[in-house]
Formats: sequence, structure tokens, C-alpha cells
Amino acid sequence: MTGESYKVLLGITQAFALTMSVAFIVYVVVIVVPYLRRKPYPAGDPDTFEWHFIVPCLDEQAVIGDTVRYLRGTFDTAHVWVVDDDSADRTAQVVRALSPREDGTPDPYLHLVRRRRPQARTGKGDALNAAYRALLDWSGRHIPKDRTIVAVVDADGRPAADCLAVCAANHLFGDAGVGAVQLDVWMSNRDTEPAHRSWWRRKFGMKLAQLQDLEFRTAIAAIQNSRGYTGTISMGGNGQFTRLSALDSIAGQDGRPWRGSLLEDFELGVHLLTAGWRTGFTTDSHVSQEGLYSLRRFLTQRTRWGQGTMQCGRYLRRIWDSPHLSTLGAAEMMYYLAQPWMQLVGSLLYPIPFLVLLFTTAGDPARVWEWFSDGAWILFAIYGSFGLAPFVIWGPVYQMKCLRSRNILRGIGMGFAYAAYIYTFYITSWRAVLRLIRRRNGWAKTRRNTELDGKPGRPAPRRPVASDMG
Repeated sequence: MTGESYKVLLGITQAFALTMSVAFIVYVVVIVVPYLRRKPYPAGDPDTFEWHFIVPCLDEQAVIGDTVRYLRGTFDTAHVWVVDDDSADRTAQVVRALSPREDGTPDPYLHLVRRRRPQARTGKGDALNAAYRALLDWSGRHIPKDRTIVAVVDADGRPAADCLAVCAANHLFGDAGVGAVQLDVWMSNRDTEPAHRSWWRRKFGMKLAQLQDLEFRTAIAAIQNSRGYTGTISMGGNGQFTRLSALDSIAGQDGRPWRGSLLEDFELGVHLLTAGWRTGFTTDSHVSQEGLYSLRRFLTQRTRWGQGTMQCGRYLRRIWDSPHLSTLGAAEMMYYLAQPWMQLVGSLLYPIPFLVLLFTTAGDPARVWEWFSDGAWILFAIYGSFGLAPFVIWGPVYQMKCLRSRNILRGIGMGFAYAAYIYTFYITSWRAVLRLIRRRNGWAKTRRNTELDGKPGRPAPRRPVASDMG
């Protein structure tokens, strides 16, 4: 290949990458401004609704006791349904020990749903469906389903004390057309160092938790806020509130509102939206959860999410044909479903200019230097800037809006760290597609940071689970 051919190839790949980068920057600008301008809404009256928390558990002995005590102590009239998905540890025993109240009588607001293999350990969606059916059996036919709200909370989740009043607001469940509401998600351990002996691992673990907090409270919150205009707000796995009548409308004869995807929360949103329900999102309240300290566990978690997004591609036709979604809304959802595949393509195309430059330089360094000094360096500078800017911007936004700090330099530093964090998704997208090719579709629980064997920083050994990701 001649030097001119290299220039042509270099120009084509740069043009393609720059086009994608510019399009993404425009997208970020469009969602950042409404996010920064958003004002709180008035809260509603939570007493006009009946509230039920579902807590799916698989080997959650380390955290479930504190979570149940928090939920029952903070929301004294809300029911708590703990689903023990055939745990190998003492999850069920911990919950049972909490059931008697101080006077010795059973707590009528605390319910334990136990599952057994082979039906158990088949995915979070199946565990949630078991709680849904148990709730219907318990309530009978007379429950006011349009005023009954079912909330999904992780075993380490901490919904803010005001979340019920916020969800009851007129623009959320106060509107009969709203079928589900997603809370903002915060990381509870963003300022807590992990218990590692190594200074490097402690600092890295805390920074990883902070980046997860940044991701959910800025970029994801801004995207969700923008989806309010397209009518495509999606659900999350923690802090997900759904009207019981909405669940009924999509459950089918087998009583399964949650389906078999590894991304059961987004899948739920697809079915609700295409059934004619509207969904809401709020940053006026939040749910806290534990951010992961381990990069390996983080990559495993995001691989599962990426694979779940790929699996939800089977709903493209359903989304496009739905009369309840606008063309803009359908396009937004299709863009979301295409992201893992776009990351695969990007991971192949983005390195090409640098590889071509390296190869050409090795063959004719003088000519490349002349071309570079004639102005080609500007292309690479723009190329790099556009590739980083859409991610770096969230660092200062997080610093100012979430942490209420004017330390811009720290915010910029967080932004560059977030850019590196985001680029790990290219790795997880490849891992996800390889799992699809190998037909490894099992669900795996992400281990908690507190699951230790008594030695700082070392996870406790786990019994093998057939559905583990491996």
C-alpha cells in the first residue's frame, strides 16, 4: 500500500470516528442542559397508596438483616417481601429472626417467600415473579391494584425516607397513566475505603465506587431526564416502583410481569411502555446501594448488563410497531439497544488511525513527519478531544451539582477517570457477545463487598451455582 493510500484510509477512518464523536457530543449537550436546569417538584401524599417492597435475595446473609430493619423502621406501614432464592447461607434464618416484634407477636408487614431448586436460582426476574404471585395470593381479590405500588429494592438498598411522598407526587403516581417510577441511584460507599491492606487497592476501590456514583447521578440521570421528552424512561434494578395494575396488565396467564432477560429491569419498561403505560424518573429522592470495589466484579456485572441489552434486541419489532410510542421514542430505545453493538464496531475502528500512522511511520518517518507538521496533528488533536470530551464533561458536573464543590480541577480529574471507566465497556461488550455465541445465558449475583471470610479484602468462598457467569 502506498503512502497516498494510507492517507486515504486514515482520512476515511478519521472522518467516520469524528462523525460519531460529534454526534455524541451534540447528544450530550442536549441532555446536559435540561439536567442542570431541572427543579424539584412538590411531593404527594403517600397515605393514598399501599406500598410493598420486594427484596430478592441470593446468599445475602451479610446485608439482609440491616436492610429489613431499615425498611421496617423507615416505612412502618409498608410491607416487605423478602425472596430467598434457595440461598446457601443463612439468609432465610436472618429474616425469620426479625419477624417477631418486640412484644413477641409476628410482624404482619414482613413476609418471607422461599424458593427451591430446580425452580430457584434461575434469574432475578423469576424471583420477582414469585414475590408478585405471593403478593396476589396474600391480598386476594379486594386489593386496590391501581393504588398499590410494588417497589424492587436490592438486598443492600436504602431508599431515602422521603421516597414514598416523592413517588406519590401528582406528576408521578398521582397521575393514573403513570405505571412505573424509577428513583435516582446513589452509591452509599462512595467515600468509604475498602478493607484492603494495600494502599493502592484501597484508593482504587474507593475511586471505582465514586465513578459508579458519578455515572448514576449525572450521566444516567441526565439520560433518564431527557427520556421524559421521548416518553421512554427505563427502569433500573434498584429503586424501581411499579403500580400493581400495571404489572397485572403485562403479567399474562402465567403471572410473569418480569421476563427472562439478564436485563429484566429494562425489559419490564419495554413491556409497560408498549402496553400503553407511561413511566417516570425523579432525582427528588434516591435509593442508595453499594458500589463495587473490585474491577473484576465490576466487569462481570457490566458484562451481564451488556448481554441483557443484546438479548432485549428481540423487542425491536415490538418497539417499532407499538402505537403507544412516538417515532422519536422508538428511535431512542433502538439507539439504546444498539449501543453494545456500536461499541463492538467502535473498538475495531477507533484504533485504525493510530495503527496506520504507526505502520506508515515505520516505513517512511520523514514523509509522515512532514505530513504531520503540515497540519495533520490538528486532526489527531480533534479526534482525541472529541473522543474524550463527552465523558470528561461529567466530572465537573458531578463536582458542582452532586458534591456542591467548586473544585474544578478535581472535577476535570474525575472526568478523565470517568472516560477511562467508560472505555471498559468496550471490553464488556466483547465479553457479552462471546457469551451469547457460546449460549451462556445464566444469571449471576454480584457479590457484596461485605462478603468476606474474615481476612481484609478477600471474598468469602462461594458454592458453585449453575447459573453463574463464570
